[in-house]
Amino acid sequence: MAYLKKLVFFFIIGLALVSLISCESMPGGDARENPPDPDLRVKKNLEEGRGFRLQNAFKNNKGGDFLFASSNELWRASLDIIDFMPLSSVNYSGGIIVTDWYSDGKNLNESVKISIRFLSNEVRADALDIKIFYKKCNQMSSCEVTQKKGSLLVELKREILSKAAIYKKEKKDKDFKEYKGSKKLSN
Repeated sequence: MAYLKKLVFFFIIGLALVSLISCESMPGGDARENPPDPDLRVKKNLEEGRGFRLQNAFKNNKGGDFLFASSNELWRASLDIIDFMPLSSVNYSGGIIVTDWYSDGKNLNESVKISIRFLSNEVRADALDIKIFYKKCNQMSSCEVTQKKGSLLVELKREILSKAAIYKKEKKDKDFKEYKGSKKLSN
């Protein structure tokens, strides 16, 4: 029994030493290269695509995958357009937004639910898969759910795409101004 305790003790000590030695090869943080303000550090890390996810902890990559983060124009535009509806499920890494059932209050027996799936990061019509479901209930609490296509679907897609195009132009203009500003500083 004492032999087993010694073996476990040396195993734990060995594991601790290996983990400490492996930290030597990790890149350190240079205070001169990182802003002291935490908000600026977070912004810098997001811009560089750094992040941590448990599922990626054992992969040999540099940071997280933020394909549908707040910098994605389609994502932001979609959330802005449907911001009056309660959200049931939002997953930007999976690229899907699902609203909860929504009724405008005029007819309590009818409600609508919207599902937006992102097929691409690019601002174009085939980058979105939008589904609209209507639920109509009668007095006996039996409800019928149907998927509708039509003017609301077309109008919703058009609104999202036009708002995303505005966001894309604003981002392009901002990036250009920042580039011009940094170019003046370096001269």
